[in-house]
Amino acid sequence: MKKGDYILIACVAAVAALFAIPQTGCAEGFNWATVNHPYIMAFFKFAILATLGEMLALRIRKGVYNEPGFGVLPRMMVWGFLGMCIAMAMVVFKTGTPYFLASTGIADLATLQATFAAPAFSWGKLGIAFAVSVLMNSIFAPVMMTFHKCTDIHILDNGGTVRGLLRPMKMREIFATKVNWDMQWNFVIKRTIPLFWFPAHTITFILPPTLQVLFAALLGVALGLILALKK
Repeated sequence: MKKGDYILIACVAAVAALFAIPQTGCAEGFNWATVNHPYIMAFFKFAILATLGEMLALRIRKGVYNEPGFGVLPRMMVWGFLGMCIAMAMVVFKTGTPYFLASTGIADLATLQATFAAPAFSWGKLGIAFAVSVLMNSIFAPVMMTFHKCTDIHILDNGGTVRGLLRPMKMREIFATKVNWDMQWNFVIKRTIPLFWFPAHTITFILPPTLQVLFAALLGVALGLILALKK
């Protein structure tokens, strides 16, 4: 292990201790901010945790958490924006899926909404959560993942600077010549979505609402490690 590994472990342990000790009030403050400012909190959750996942992936591949041109700050900005989009998508699909299921005649809308909103676990709640996960990851996720891949390439092409991030993206060139479509389609979309994201987000939608976006951001860390091991 290197010095950076010990620093990361110490930081994670310190944050975990702050949330675990009731006297600090961190857990209560976190829940209050999540309820009252959900999209701002989504920005910071994803900016920190999903970027950390990419840094861990770099650590696995190259032995360092950062390197020239990697662009930690631009990646945080992109992930923050995507985090707000993901939080929005979660609201849309959590709200809309019961309506869709009711339209198929599975059950009446009121029963589906009550089952999904109930704090206690049930097989009905699990089924609705799975349906939400499948719809969101089939419709929203491929577009989001492809856009994120394009931003990664754009950041690297512009030296990992914030100014470079703000330059116009050469989408036609990126799509045509720079995206590894074999990896993007055959692994990221065709495999990680059904094998990882479907079950992972099913768990997400069973959790209390204040923890769902946080858990989704933590899944970004896990996916970063999966992609690093794949490479």
